[in-house]
Amino acid sequence: MNLRIVFLGTAASIPTSERALISVAVQRKGELFLFDCGEGVQRQMIKAKIGFNRKTKIFLTHMHGDHVLGLPGLLQTMSLLGRDKPLEAFGPLGTEAFIDAIIRTVRFSLTFPVEAIEVKDERVICQEKEYEVRSAWAEHSVPSLAYALVEKPRPGRFHPELAVSHGVPKGPLWSRLQQGDDVRLPDGRVIKPQDVLDPPRPGRKIVYVGDTKPSESIAKFAKGADVLIHEATFAEDLADRAEEDLHSTPTGAAIVAKKARAGLLVLTHISARYGDMSVLLEEARKVFANVVVAEDFMKLDVPLRES
Repeated sequence: MNLRIVFLGTAASIPTSERALISVAVQRKGELFLFDCGEGVQRQMIKAKIGFNRKTKIFLTHMHGDHVLGLPGLLQTMSLLGRDKPLEAFGPLGTEAFIDAIIRTVRFSLTFPVEAIEVKDERVICQEKEYEVRSAWAEHSVPSLAYALVEKPRPGRFHPELAVSHGVPKGPLWSRLQQGDDVRLPDGRVIKPQDVLDPPRPGRKIVYVGDTKPSESIAKFAKGADVLIHEATFAEDLADRAEEDLHSTPTGAAIVAKKARAGLLVLTHISARYGDMSVLLEEARKVFANVVVAEDFMKLDVPLRES
């Protein structure tokens, strides 16, 4: 099952010739998750060949312009292309008023329903059959959220030879066992899934953090993440500025990743003052080895866990 992360925009505050404003897409099966909507996000989606009419959920971290001002254009583009599927938009207090203002004041005909869901506490905000999305508070100058997309465990590997040894005939009963159901045989014996399956396999976990200073609570929230996407607005030479503005440096983000025991740290939300990413990468790698700096249109495929 494919799980792909596409970095649509990786800049902080203002775009550059190389970086659009912050937005991250996650593609899973036929569904699209958009984390933040920087200006021009619909153009980035076109260049990345991401469709506009699939099942979509949007997650805004906070109400600063570089994270939300792409939403009006995105809604208009989706409407002009005839989107008809509902869209859910999650975000902090102010999200509903912002979306309502777009719909009331920007003169285009919305062709699909938009549901704004304001996140007021740390909890599971979206519960689906195969995954859930959780929220947590980051530490910034305005209420700022982090989100975790967490897949639910998958059944363990099925062993046909064990099913045969227990006398389970090949066919529908095998499927029921693989789906986690007990089956009763004609002789009255009950075969349980654990008789023929390995232990359940954990799902994947992707954590996306809005603007924040390094946070113990985020390290706990991101525990065991396959991928932690964390802002690194300023290098260490501007650590005082980062602390004042409640942003992170690569070192701070790396400390969070190390505490979380994340598989991979991806640095994003990069200040326009940095053209050479090596300084950011080197600072982070002093603390956490498995780290990359995101570039626009960079793609990451997150493999399934087997144990």
